[in-house]
Amino acid sequence: MSLMPKLSTILLLSASLFGATDAEVISFLKKGIGGNPNISNLQIDVNDKKNLTNVNGWQAYFVTIEADIKQGNEVRHINQNGTYFVNGSIIAPELVNLKTGERYNDIVAPDFKNAFYTTANRISGEVNATHKVAIFSDPLCPFCRRYVPEALSYMEKYPKTFAVYYYHLPLAGLHPAAVTLTKAAIVAEENGTKDAVLNLYKVDINANEKDEKKILSTFNKTFGTKIDSDDIRRPSVVKQFDFDQKVAQSMMVGGTPTVFFNGQKDSSKNKYKEIKVK
Repeated sequence: MSLMPKLSTILLLSASLFGATDAEVISFLKKGIGGNPNISNLQIDVNDKKNLTNVNGWQAYFVTIEADIKQGNEVRHINQNGTYFVNGSIIAPELVNLKTGERYNDIVAPDFKNAFYTTANRISGEVNATHKVAIFSDPLCPFCRRYVPEALSYMEKYPKTFAVYYYHLPLAGLHPAAVTLTKAAIVAEENGTKDAVLNLYKVDINANEKDEKKILSTFNKTFGTKIDSDDIRRPSVVKQFDFDQKVAQSMMVGGTPTVFFNGQKDSSKNKYKEIKVK
């Protein structure tokens, strides 16, 4: 369940912040969301903010919204990211360029943090390569299966030019099988399997498959490995899996593939093609 649509109406009708501080933005959002009697234990935090380029006076606020929501007789805990735009006395959940139709929600993101460029996530290129590329992907996402293998294969040819960092982001709600596949790939990476991420996109399985043994069997046939259920539950595998999810949340990544080029979100996903390589 998303809190954003209902909150959007409240914001557009009643926004009235004057020289807003972080505390005022949080207070305003809490009043809007917290007015729903089915929402409890509401926590809102500002993760980051940045000035919008070429949009004078506007700032993007990147927030995390955590709450318990009552739906019928059940209570669900949610943890969502949200982007809000603030300009003095105005706060809005969406900002659109009238001339281009471009949604700033889609193109604005926090700057990629240096701490997220880890050795475990670097899958090709030299650490001191000219350009750093971060890719968040689900191996069963149809667009990812077209885009990622091509992008990875190209950039790994130029290790001095591109350092590629990969973050496993299975979209469990859309592709349940991707969760097990991702963990198996992490095991393969830890075991030193060459091109583990690239070959992950060759696994042919129904994205809705939930039988863990069947998923692992298909993975092993593709990779020539013997990874089992105990392997994907190793503490080190769980730690890496959780780390990738936390990075995605911190960077406001909600869909795949998402690409950051030299620390900035690359909405085109193709900036690497613009670089002259030798």
